[in-house]
Amino acid sequence: MITLAVDCMGGDHGPRVTLPACRRFLEQHPDAQLLLVGQSDALAGFKHERARVVPAAEVVGMDDPIEVALRRKRDSSMRVAIEQVKDGAAQAAVSAGNTGALMAIARYVLKTVEGVDRPAIATQLPNAKGGATTVLDLGANVDCTAEHLLQFAVMGSALVSVLQHVDGQPDPNPTVGLLNIGEEVIKGNEVIKRAGELLRSAAESGDLNFHGNVEGNDIFKGTTDIVVCDGFVGNVALKTTEGLASMIGGFLKKEFARNPLTWISALFALPVLLAFRKRIDHRRYNGAALLGLRGLVFKSHGSADELAFRHALSRAYDAARNQLLQRVEARIAHAAPLLNSVAATVVTPA
Repeated sequence: MITLAVDCMGGDHGPRVTLPACRRFLEQHPDAQLLLVGQSDALAGFKHERARVVPAAEVVGMDDPIEVALRRKRDSSMRVAIEQVKDGAAQAAVSAGNTGALMAIARYVLKTVEGVDRPAIATQLPNAKGGATTVLDLGANVDCTAEHLLQFAVMGSALVSVLQHVDGQPDPNPTVGLLNIGEEVIKGNEVIKRAGELLRSAAESGDLNFHGNVEGNDIFKGTTDIVVCDGFVGNVALKTTEGLASMIGGFLKKEFARNPLTWISALFALPVLLAFRKRIDHRRYNGAALLGLRGLVFKSHGSADELAFRHALSRAYDAARNQLLQRVEARIAHAAPLLNSVAATVVTPA
């Protein structure tokens, strides 16, 4: 059995979304069980043989400062869910709550994997090849050093080796691209240039399959399996993707309302339109992994509906079933000589 701890109170909608998603998830995954974490009265109506309520008296609000979530709300549904992972009661935790609070609590409770300085947030974005490109970091680290980007690439490779399959088997060698303003080695700021050097060294030592520099459009082309960037750039890319999908949907609705002849054309193009809509629907890619922790934690979008939250649960389930944590630790351990040599050359300013 794969056991997930679910923060049922987090996000914009709380139990109104999380509970229906949990029920549907259990129907689709007969080898999974859930620990429903939250206020007992809010969860009392949920009954399932593979679900159990774990009470938590407090809720981390979407606008709560990190200090409040971490220090004052010690019995929050978010923290209790993560503690289930630490205690071994669950293999992964899922929350749609405050991102900053989730990262801070997860890092405090679980600590980071040896060899990792900063955890990163990674998720998948749809690409033109019919698959998805994994991008990290998506907002956990606004300012990154070249060494952090190297660690992100190693952890991202472990994640994709779990999520992506070739001929029915996990992909052992996913490609990595470094997000830049051009493909040429000489382009980019000093951090990016240095990161490129480190990633090429990692490729030479067999720790990564480094493709080289990629540009923003390469994310959606599917040029590489993984794109590495700092959290500021990654979060902008994520929100741009979500905005684009909403814009396309809004445009089609307006066209249908404005011109009745559009409906006739749409009847012939309906299968294509529906397939396209499904491909760019960001809800189907919901569920970002917090990589680099000594436990699996997945972040759902705060405004997620039932479909989106269910996809976040499924991603956590797949990660636990395919031993993502062990894969991250193994890849970090394999890259330890390179990471340690890099760390030894970093001079901390006085």
